Amino acid sequence: MLINRVITKLILNKLAGEPRVIVLYGPRQSGKTVILHEVADIERKNSKEVLFLKGDDIRVQEVFSIADYDKIRKFIGNPRILIIDEAQKIENIGSSLKLLFDSRPIHIIASGSASFDLANKINEPLTGRATFLTTYPLSVSETRYETPKLSLSSCLEEFLRFGMYPKVHTLSGAKEKEEYLYDVINTYLYQDLLSFGDIKKPKKILDLLSLLSLQIGSEVRLDELSRNLSLHRSTIEKYLDILEKMFIIINIRGFSRNLRKEISKTSKYYFTDLGLRNAIIRNFNPLKLRTDAGTLFENFGIIERIKLLSNTKKHASFYFWRTYDQKEIDLIEERDGKIRAFEFKFGDGTIPKATKVEFLKTYLESDLKLINKENIEDFL
Repeated sequence: MLINRVITKLILNKLAGEPRVIVLYGPRQSGKTVILHEVADIERKNSKEVLFLKGDDIRVQEVFSIADYDKIRKFIGNPRILIIDEAQKIENIGSSLKLLFDSRPIHIIASGSASFDLANKINEPLTGRATFLTTYPLSVSETRYETPKLSLSSCLEEFLRFGMYPKVHTLSGAKEKEEYLYDVINTYLYQDLLSFGDIKKPKKILDLLSLLSLQIGSEVRLDELSRNLSLHRSTIEKYLDILEKMFIIINIRGFSRNLRKEISKTSKYYFTDLGLRNAIIRNFNPLKLRTDAGTLFENFGIIERIKLLSNTKKHASFYFWRTYDQKEIDLIEERDGKIRAFEFKFGDGTIPKATKVEFLKTYLESDLKLINKENIEDFL
């Protein structure tokens, strides 16, 4: 089943213009390879020559690991578009692509599942030449292509339990989905962690993820994590950074502009995919049997908002807001010079009046909205 992806259209639009290097980031299993094959098929139907290479191919690694233009040109021929999937597996890939692009400008697409690994090899050599796009798991709008007659409210429990990985949406039974998500942890995630030479205890990172899974929507204290895991604070910071750059978690920091009592130096962490989070804590129970439905809803709303703005190329910064006297708002979105604030309530809750009054008084030009099951579809 082919799912229409927004990122596919963004890539095709770039390919219709002047030659450019397109770098496609995104977590494992988010659909990058499928998207690249679809792009290749569409462009071939438009009579464009496309060369599709895999970064884990030994011959490809040999050719591109040394920045030798004649060797690269002889190997690739004269394609209009060059695609290299899992490009982070090739040493010096950035230097080779820079040499190729500067010598003979063609469209180049390079993808990678670990942003920092690929970024370290591409960013500096290709400064000013590359466009960076992020492929997240499916967004709500993308699932509507497959289920146009279903409202978000009718699918919400499924999304909160099993997440938005494209593969999940091709499986019919709950057991199949659970087994797939456990496989993502035990195979892809664990292997990725093992691939980093300076990570000596990947099990500890999985333990860290378990702790974060239980702290969605709460401020995370590094000293507490350090004590619970018997790891140095600097190691915790390094592991959190790795998990962010693998697109497993996102970091939302405190927002502060006007009040001395605003908290700005702490972080909350949310999961890029709730199916993965639920697999980590081994809990796929229906929402009526859970105590964490509210935090799942909050995580879902925040990550889907981030996907929405990313897919529509609207640049924003995201924060949470809290004061020392416990007034709090889940999400602050700063975009185009405007502050938009959102509070998520899965049940019948409201925004406390004192919180609403103080925030709107402090940020006079801002908006503050309550997001619940009834209006989240409009929000996304």
